[in-house]
Amino acid sequence: MAAIVGAPVSAIAYLFLVVANKLQKWTYTSLPGQLGFKAVPVWWPFPLLIIGGLLVAMVIKYLPGTGGHKPADGLKIGGVASAAELPGIVLAALITLACGAVLGPEAPLIALGGGLCAWAVRHALKGDKPQAVTVLAAAGSFAAISTLLGSPLVGAFMLMEAAGLASSMLELVLLPGLLAAGIGALVFTGLGRWTGLGTFSLALPGLPSFGRPDIAELGWAIVIGLATAAAVALIRRLALAVRPTVERRALIATPVAGLIVAGLAVLFSQVTGKTTAYVLFSGQNELAPFVSHRAEIGLAAACLLLLCKGLAYGVSLASFRGGPVFPSIFLGAVIGLALGHLPGLPPIAAIGMGIGAMSAAMLRLPLTSALLAVLLLSSVAAAITPLVIVAVVVAYIAAEHLDPRIADAQPQQAPPAGGQSSADSAPGSPASS
Repeated sequence: MAAIVGAPVSAIAYLFLVVANKLQKWTYTSLPGQLGFKAVPVWWPFPLLIIGGLLVAMVIKYLPGTGGHKPADGLKIGGVASAAELPGIVLAALITLACGAVLGPEAPLIALGGGLCAWAVRHALKGDKPQAVTVLAAAGSFAAISTLLGSPLVGAFMLMEAAGLASSMLELVLLPGLLAAGIGALVFTGLGRWTGLGTFSLALPGLPSFGRPDIAELGWAIVIGLATAAAVALIRRLALAVRPTVERRALIATPVAGLIVAGLAVLFSQVTGKTTAYVLFSGQNELAPFVSHRAEIGLAAACLLLLCKGLAYGVSLASFRGGPVFPSIFLGAVIGLALGHLPGLPPIAAIGMGIGAMSAAMLRLPLTSALLAVLLLSSVAAAITPLVIVAVVVAYIAAEHLDPRIADAQPQQAPPAGGQSSADSAPGSPASS
C-alpha cells in the first residue's frame, strides 16, 4: 500500500511545486511585460503582496482548516488534515508562494501528502482501520517531500525526528515511510527529466575546497551558534507578538503585513542594487545563486539583508501560510556570509555552520539540521562536518534558553501524517506543521 500510494502522491506534490514555481515566475517576471512595462517596476512587490495578503486572509477566514498550520509556532508533525481542509491549505500556500512572502512549501506538502493518503485509505478499506490510516498517511507525507530537501533520507529523517515517535510506533512507520519516500524520489526524478523542470531540490554547486578545521574555526562555530539562536529568538518573538493582531483583523492586517514585506525587499534592493528576490520568497531557489555570488556581497549588504529578510520572515510567519524550513536555511547562509568577512573564518565553513545552526534553532531538530548543512555542502562535507555539529549543538542549547518551549500536555504519539496538529500549542512552543 505504501508503494502504491507513494507514486501518485509524489506526482501530485511535484505538480504542486511546478504550479508554485510557474506562479512565482509569472507574477514577478512575465506579468509586468504583459501589462506593458518594459522592465519590472521597483514598486512591483507592493501590489502583489497586498493582494496576496488579502487573498490568504480570505482563505483563512472562509475556507475550512484556516489555511493549514500557523508557521509562527514552528515545526511539529502530527495529525492528519481532512479532505475538506486540503483545498484551503493548498490555496493559501500557493498564494503565499506566488506573491513572494517569506515562507516555504514543505509544510503544505506534508499536509497534502498525509491528507490525500488518509482519504484514499479510508475509502479503500472497509471498517475502522485507524492504524492503516495513520501509517499510510505518514507514508504519504514521506513521499510528498521525498526530494525537496535534497534527499529522500533527509526528508524522512526530518519527519521522524519532528514527530518524536516512540520506538514501537517508529518501527511501524519507518519501513512504509522509507519505501514511499524512495518511490517518491523516483517519481520526482522521472517527472523532472520528462518535463525538463528539474526536481526542485537544494544544491550548492561549485564550492571551493576546504581543508581540515582548526581551533579558531571551532571557536567561531560557538559564536555562530549563539548568534543564530539570538536571531531566531528575535524573529519568533516578533512573529508571536504580531500574530494576535493579524488574527483579530485578518482582512486588514494580512495585506498590511504584505506591504511591510514588500517595503523591506524594495529597501534592500534600492540600497544595495541587488535583487529583491533575496528578501522575498522562501530562499529555496535563491540559495545557490546567493552562495555562488557571495564575493559580490559585502559585509554591509549582508547585514542589511539579514535585517530585512529576518523582519520579513517574522512578519510572514505571523500572517501568511507555509513552512519555516527554507527561510531559516537561507538566513543561516546570510549570517554565515556576514561572519565570514571576519578574520580566521572561511566563508564556506561559515555558511555551512550558519545553515545548520539557524535550522537547529528554528526547527529544534538538531540531527536533521546537521544533515541538511552537510548535504548542501557535500563537496566539503568531510572537513566541515565537525564544525557544523558544534554550531548546531550550541545553537540548539542556546535556543532552548533564549526561546524556551512549553512541553505538551500529552506526549506526541502520532507519526508524521498531515501537517495539522490536534491542537494549537502555547506561544513559544513548536506547533503543527
